[in-house]
Amino acid sequence: MRTATDGPGDLGGSVKQAEQETCLHRMDETTQTRRLCTAGGFGAILLWSTTVAFARSLSEPLGPMTAAAAVYSVSGLAAVIPLLRSSRARRQILHMPVRYLVGCGALFVGYMLLLFLAIGWAENRQQVLEVGLLNYLWPALTILFSLLLLNQKASRILFPGTLLALAGVFLVVTQGGRVSWQSLSQNVAGNPAAYSLALAASLSWALYSNLTNRWAGGRSDGAVALFLPITAVIMLVSSCFLNEPRNWSGRVAAEVLFLGMATYAAYAMWDSAMRRGNVVLVAAVSYLTPFLSTVVSCLYLAVVPGAGLWVGCGLLILGSFLSWQSVAGASARKTVVPGGR
Repeated sequence: MRTATDGPGDLGGSVKQAEQETCLHRMDETTQTRRLCTAGGFGAILLWSTTVAFARSLSEPLGPMTAAAAVYSVSGLAAVIPLLRSSRARRQILHMPVRYLVGCGALFVGYMLLLFLAIGWAENRQQVLEVGLLNYLWPALTILFSLLLLNQKASRILFPGTLLALAGVFLVVTQGGRVSWQSLSQNVAGNPAAYSLALAASLSWALYSNLTNRWAGGRSDGAVALFLPITAVIMLVSSCFLNEPRNWSGRVAAEVLFLGMATYAAYAMWDSAMRRGNVVLVAAVSYLTPFLSTVVSCLYLAVVPGAGLWVGCGLLILGSFLSWQSVAGASARKTVVPGGR
C-alpha cells in the first residue's frame, strides 16, 4: 500500500521489483517443467525396454496374438478414457490429415502386430534376443528414410554409421556361429518368419516416424490415443480366429496389466518430453534402448547371451547414434527423433 511518505520513484521501484520476481518465478516453473518432462522421456525409455521380455513371457502361455490383444486392450482403454473426456482432444484428432490417420495408423497397428508375432514365433528365448535387436534397426532406417521423405541433409558419418548398425545386426543374427554370409543364411533359414517379421517391424516404425513428421509434424499432439484402441480391436478380432493356448494365471494377468499400462504411460511421457523437454538429450539417451532391452530380457527371461550378441548390440547402438549425429544441425535432428520401442 502506498503511504504519504512514498514517492513516485519508490512506487515505480516496487512495481518493477514485483515484475522481476514474477518473471523469475515463471522461469523457475518453466525450468522445472522442462526437467520433469525430460525425466519423463527417460522413464519412457525404461518402460519400452521391458517390451520384448514381457511380450515373450506372455506369448508363451497365451499365444502371441492373444497376448497382444490383452496388452493393447489395457493400453487402449487407458488411452481412450481421457480421449472421451476431452472434447479438445477429439477435435484435434478430427482435424488431423486423413492420410496421417489412415497411413500412419496402419503403420502403427502393423508395427505392433509384427513385433508381437516376431517375438512370439521365436523358437526359444535366446532367439528372442536376436529378434528384439533386429527390431532395433529402425533408428538407423529412420535416418535413411528421412533423407528421402523429409529432405534431410546428412554428413559423411552417415555411411559408416549405417554400416556399423548393419554389422551389429549381422553379428547378432550369426552369434554363436562363424561370421559369414553362409552362417547368416543358415541361421535365418532356421526360422525365417520370426526374422522377417522383426525386419518388417523395424521398416514399419521407421516409415511411421518419418511420415508422422511429414503429414502431422506441425501438430502439438498425435493420434496415438486413437491408434492404441484401434490396435486392440483389430488384435482382439484376429485372436478369435486363432487356436492359441490362452493359459491364464495370476502372474499372466499381472504381466498384461503392467505391459498395457507401461505402453500407455511410455507414449504419454514421451509425448510430453518431445513437446516440453530436452529433445536432443532424450533422443541421444534413447539409443541405449537396445542395450537396456537386452539386459531386461536376459534378467527376466533367464537367458545368458553370448559375447557376439553384446558386441553386435554395441555396434548397433553406436551405428544408430552416428547416423542420428550425421543429420545436419540440432534443429534438424529434432525432426528425426526416435519415437518407439
